[in-house]
Amino acid sequence: MAGSIWIAALATAITAGTPILYAALGEIIAERAGVMNLGVEGMMLVGAVTGFMVGVQTSQPWLGFLAAILAGGTSATVFAFLTITLRANQVVTGLALTIFGTGLSGFLGKPYIGVPLPLSFKPIDIPVLSRIPVIGPVLFHHDVLVYLTYILVPLLWYYFHRTRPGLSLRAIGENPGAADALGVDIFKLRYLYVIIGGMLAGAGGAYLSLAYAPSWLENMTAGRGWIAVALVIFAMWDPVKAMIGSYLFGGADALSYTFQAANITIVPTFFFKMIPYFLTLIVVILATRRTLVKHIVTPGALGIPYDREER
Repeated sequence: MAGSIWIAALATAITAGTPILYAALGEIIAERAGVMNLGVEGMMLVGAVTGFMVGVQTSQPWLGFLAAILAGGTSATVFAFLTITLRANQVVTGLALTIFGTGLSGFLGKPYIGVPLPLSFKPIDIPVLSRIPVIGPVLFHHDVLVYLTYILVPLLWYYFHRTRPGLSLRAIGENPGAADALGVDIFKLRYLYVIIGGMLAGAGGAYLSLAYAPSWLENMTAGRGWIAVALVIFAMWDPVKAMIGSYLFGGADALSYTFQAANITIVPTFFFKMIPYFLTLIVVILATRRTLVKHIVTPGALGIPYDREER
């Protein structure tokens, strides 16, 4: 009995970590290109409410998911215009985007509070693999959006480290002046990667409202966007480490349900609710220390608007 509870807890950690993983992957892509987008929380909320609205109106969760991706991409396009074209401060613009996304999602979603979702993403067993003891129920009894991350993470790692476009991506984040001198279109690529990052953030929000907890509640991301931003530092801008970190945060988020299932009531429930946020602080401190000790630095041009005239 205890074994099944902990297997279920590990599976829940993957499910709970998936929206964070989508958002973190999007932020990694943007920051690799030299653009710091602190509007992840707002883009997730916009994606969540858009996906839910379309899912309710069409009874098609895939349409809702695609609409959320477009909504996140649209929000990121506005951010890209302000920070890349107009060279506005990226930190301030990102914070403004979060505030705007929070307000807009609350306004659009108000009529949908308490409205049931006709059809949501359900777990699908992968033949053969789902029957493997322990590993099967933990890794291969999820919905298709979780399985999509299993493909997305190694693809991104390969793209970053084994392809020429990936080399250009890292170059515009490290030394855009040198990349520009070699004929790389800095502005076009930064627009592209920031928009892709926003689309993934929107996908993370849609996962919350269409799969993880198929419903709409104001501020339902509950700080997951900020956790994703912190996770990027912990992962050192690496998709594989981001996946591990996301599941770690997901496990912390699911601890309260695990202890309730095991009838462990010694520790108050509110203590478990604070663990993911406390863990975020610890991760940032440890990641910063590791950066200083090992001399691992952030992308060289991160947060710095590129001006060809100043090259």
